[in-house]
Amino acid sequence: MLTGLSIRDVVLIEALELSFGQGLGVLTGETGAGKSILLDALGLALGARADSSLVRQGAAQASVTATFEPVFDVAALLAGSGIEAEPGEALIVRRTVRADGGSRAFVNDQPVSAALLRELGGALVEIHGQHDDRGLLNARGHRALLDAFGSLDTAGVAAAHRLWRAAAETLAHAREELDNAARDREWLEHAVAELRAAAPEPGEEEMLAEARANMQRGARLTDDLAALDQHLQGSAGALSNLRQAARRLDRMGSEHPMLAEALSALDRAVIEAAEAEDRIQRAKEALAHDPARLEQIEARLFDLRGLARKYRVEVDGLPALAEELAGRLQTIEAGGEGLARLEREAAKRRADYEALAAALSAAREAAAGRLDAAVTAELAPLKLDAARFRTTVETLPEEQWSAAGRDRVEFLISTNPGAPFGPLAKIASGGELSRFILALKVALAEEGGAATMIFDEIDRGVGGAVASAIGERLARLAERAQLLVVTHSPQVAARGASQWLIAKSHDGLVTRTGVRALDEDERREEIARMLSGATVTDEARAQAVRLLEAA
Repeated sequence: MLTGLSIRDVVLIEALELSFGQGLGVLTGETGAGKSILLDALGLALGARADSSLVRQGAAQASVTATFEPVFDVAALLAGSGIEAEPGEALIVRRTVRADGGSRAFVNDQPVSAALLRELGGALVEIHGQHDDRGLLNARGHRALLDAFGSLDTAGVAAAHRLWRAAAETLAHAREELDNAARDREWLEHAVAELRAAAPEPGEEEMLAEARANMQRGARLTDDLAALDQHLQGSAGALSNLRQAARRLDRMGSEHPMLAEALSALDRAVIEAAEAEDRIQRAKEALAHDPARLEQIEARLFDLRGLARKYRVEVDGLPALAEELAGRLQTIEAGGEGLARLEREAAKRRADYEALAAALSAAREAAAGRLDAAVTAELAPLKLDAARFRTTVETLPEEQWSAAGRDRVEFLISTNPGAPFGPLAKIASGGELSRFILALKVALAEEGGAATMIFDEIDRGVGGAVASAIGERLARLAERAQLLVVTHSPQVAARGASQWLIAKSHDGLVTRTGVRALDEDERREEIARMLSGATVTDEARAQAVRLLEAA
């Protein structure tokens, strides 16, 4: 709900602060007083096109701030756009326009795009008038309105559509993959055979390269390793001499403590020397130079690296490539069976969707009949008894089927007997269009809408009983939502729970537009003016009292 509107330097408005409450609020004033300026200012805050002509002459910029009660319906939109809003916190929308044409938009003092502001504004406020090209006049929204009126659940259709599209995309991808693989079948067969014959193993290149490097080092160290054998092994080797010395010391160790310590040190030396001998032996085995084996390793490395260059992968990637190509070949060989399974799945999902979409279409047809009857019941009291209203439900081409079903819904009217049906905006005149919008809103009232609705001169060109009927219906709508109505009709004005007067003032140099709330006495006087014109008579005042009492 709109709770406040602050306007600075917009056309003839210098500074204005307005507060709004629940129910039906009416804005009245003489023709040319500036009611359109007020709506233009609010439209600017709700994302309308920023025009530098809105800036009051002599001012650097115009600004409009609209304050709304917490609106849970837009919480997801705010969160998705990164707008911080605390639970229960008022929503403040602000727009500025500079005299040079630049504009900025803010939500809760956080800068946002004009596109986001328009989306947010459409969720917060509905503006209906003779030139409304959105809302009820936009056929793109008629399907959702009909679904809401009929309390139709579209979730099942949406889920079925999602499953069908997923199955169809999987099938299309499989067909594409199969077609691509089939074109490469001969190459795949050769590649798989070649890779299987080579049988590369993970980590094989590193293992072979290490073995080759060891053999090459072994070839260089052959003489040194042989010399080590002579030094350590044999009857004259160092290890044999250490053992002999240890045995001799063992016989003398008890003769003196120092000899016992020498024996312990010598035993350790024998152990260390034996370990050294063992490690040297194992190193000789690891570095053993086998020319035949070295040649085999060289040939294997050459073959593996050649395959890697051929298939443009690393040597370690050859096993995975072999598995991948074998899988593609297997897909071709078993592709027919897998494709048939996917085709059956896609066909089933399509049939599920069509069945649910057909049921939804039937439900929409039934709801359309009820909506037509509800709107028709509102036409006669609004002096539209010759008009006819029809909700059309047409099946869309398959390429336009969606999660919302297969239907295109549009509200059509015929204003005269025998005249063809057509879109509201193209068939109805200005006054008729406003009353058609009101009839539709009344028929759709149970299904809600934006928390704030604004009707701009919906009573233009009518009076008497028709104006009373309009006022009565606006009051009914105001029981469920906040309504603000710009009106010239005293019958409508009398229905308001609150009333504001829009008037111009002059100080000899500057013309300003102002808006002020009216108390009960002022309301009576303003409605009397609306009844009688420039000269307010006692009869007009009495009639104004009767209108207010009847409301």
